Amino acid sequence: MPFKKLIQPLKDTLENKGFDEPLVLQKSILSKIKGGASLFCIAPKGAGKTTSIILSVIQKLKGEAFEDAPRALIFVKDKQAALDLELEFKAFLRGTDLRVYCAYDEKSMDTQREEIYVGVDIVIATPKRLNKIFFLNGINLNRLQMFIIEDAEFLFRNNNLGEITRTPESIGKCQYLVFSETFDNRFERWRESFMYNAQVVRSK
Repeated sequence: MPFKKLIQPLKDTLENKGFDEPLVLQKSILSKIKGGASLFCIAPKGAGKTTSIILSVIQKLKGEAFEDAPRALIFVKDKQAALDLELEFKAFLRGTDLRVYCAYDEKSMDTQREEIYVGVDIVIATPKRLNKIFFLNGINLNRLQMFIIEDAEFLFRNNNLGEITRTPESIGKCQYLVFSETFDNRFERWRESFMYNAQVVRSK
């Protein structure tokens, strides 16, 4: 999907940032994501994975806030990764009214539950904290459209894989996107459980 097919606020931001055309990875996946496909996106650092996540989410949600429950959930490895991704998202949100929220272990659970309840569209979270909030009925995932993992290598440390795997058991039909530098064989289990027919897209 070339940039010209994006919503206008995204096109304006990309133009201001000097992005003239998609990177190789983005040419490979943006149209597939727009079409609703679940993907394993395998590409090296610097290939444009994070920007692909941001563009895909904002485009999918049409740049518009809707009700209170989140429609996109993005898992990251830790607090710093969450804050970094939130900052990058905010650079692309001009001209939209989407609401982004970070949930991580170092912040008060009660505060996070209250802030999420007020209404968010995109939640960036560490797996452990998200599950704690969810199982305390602090977040409604019934409206979820996109389930995304950024830099998925972290899943294979500190039981993150187990934490991540618990969440799909509690949500309905959803689009799954996993971004990683390598394809770990353990991902195959997901293709047999909740990521049915997911494609593997590799890029340099």
